[in-house]
Amino acid sequence: MASQAPAKDAPTRSGGLRGFVDTYQQWISLVMRILLAVMWFKYSVGKLGSPDSNAQSVREFRILPESLVAPFGYAQPYFELALGLLLILGLGTRLVAVLSALLLLVYIVGIISLGARGIAISCGCGGSGGLVPKGHTRYTLDVLRDLLYMVPAAWLIWKPASKFSLERALLGDPI
Repeated sequence: MASQAPAKDAPTRSGGLRGFVDTYQQWISLVMRILLAVMWFKYSVGKLGSPDSNAQSVREFRILPESLVAPFGYAQPYFELALGLLLILGLGTRLVAVLSALLLLVYIVGIISLGARGIAISCGCGGSGGLVPKGHTRYTLDVLRDLLYMVPAAWLIWKPASKFSLERALLGDPI
């Protein structure tokens, strides 16, 4: 007796980790969207209430020319908030994940440069930064934290389709 081949449109499931990812990918992506959104909300909220202080934190990194310090310092928390809102809504998820990864990479490079140049400040992540005594920096932890936040960004670049997203509601299920 000849065995029937699976229907052309029937999903195939494999075992192990790949099978788990195939089965729960949209749920995993939802969790990753929420984790990344919460991080951006945490990063932005402390800065929104004190834009002058955030601009001063940007200045203390001594990376941007003075003409860009204020525009970046004032725009940064709103950009972070927008990334978080778009992730919660599930709009432009892959693009937002790419922008998130790039911005996190900028933050990581900035923090590493502080240590390399011997500048002792708090990075200002999740609030206002400022000068700290030498030896009281947390650069290694700050870099590790931002690298950890790259995980959900990388996942969403790879697998952006998720449950409860406006993208899915507007465009339908991904192919």
